[in-house]
Amino acid sequence: MPPTRLTRAWFAVTGLVVLIGLVTQAVVSAGTPGRYATAGARVANMFAYFTIESNVLVLLTSVVFVAGARAGGLKRVLWLDALIGIAVTGVVYHVALSGLADLSGGALFADLMLHTVSPILAVLGFLIAAPRVLRWPTVAWSVCWPLAWLAFTLVRGARGGFYPYPFVNADQLGYGRVAVNCVLIAVLFVALASAAKVLDGWLTHAPAGTRSADR
Repeated sequence: MPPTRLTRAWFAVTGLVVLIGLVTQAVVSAGTPGRYATAGARVANMFAYFTIESNVLVLLTSVVFVAGARAGGLKRVLWLDALIGIAVTGVVYHVALSGLADLSGGALFADLMLHTVSPILAVLGFLIAAPRVLRWPTVAWSVCWPLAWLAFTLVRGARGGFYPYPFVNADQLGYGRVAVNCVLIAVLFVALASAAKVLDGWLTHAPAGTRSADR
């Protein structure tokens, strides 16, 4: 079923929020001195963060919904990755990471947009506006992205010493503790993806007891 007018409007707002947050974060990263000498390197480095990648996926899938494109196989996987990724971003941040840094100004604004407003809009968008497009194979394929991110993060950290989050810092925690943390994150991702699929099916059948036109 093509996205409705409500879907387009909701995800237009969601995409705008994410875009503003990403641009603000890029400006802040470029202007904040750190281990990387150039502003370009600091901006590029921010894309190693799960938060940023999740928000980029939300932005991309929001554009797809606004454009009115039907959700094919890859688009379904990206949409589920965006949904669960941003949900995990919000949960992990507010449970484990909030308050670790003293933020102000543009950094605080970007933090609010990318860690709080974006997750809320994306999850509510799934509940009230998104087309019902999820399948069980979608759940299986969606795990590829977080696993690839974890592998890339650990390899990159081992080579250059940079870990975007404390819970994957193998230099400080050791690979055993980091492995446990990664398993917990993977389990949370799979559980949330499965729950999203079940809820997607329930929302599809609840209004009239029939399947959506695109299923």
